[in-house]
Amino acid sequence: MADDNNTADVVVCLGSSCFARGNAQNLAAIEAYLLNHGMQNSIRVTGCLCQDECKRGPNLIMRGQHLHEMNPATLREILLTLGAGQGKS
Repeated sequence: MADDNNTADVVVCLGSSCFARGNAQNLAAIEAYLLNHGMQNSIRVTGCLCQDECKRGPNLIMRGQHLHEMNPATLREILLTLGAGQGKS
């Protein structure tokens, strides 16, 4: 979880199903987005093991919200909202 109100958490499922179904690409997209927008210090990215939602994957958790069937296009839209919440986009 976040240390303070200025840090958002993104948890990427690294279970074998989610990872093979797209979270490898999603993780790369998240890291690139944060780097390109100077947000590395305001968004904490961590991994987790299987959360038993494999059929709905690839799965992520952002600010406590469980997100399913994620892909880089959808992910970008969500990251834009995180950036807006931080005063950056």
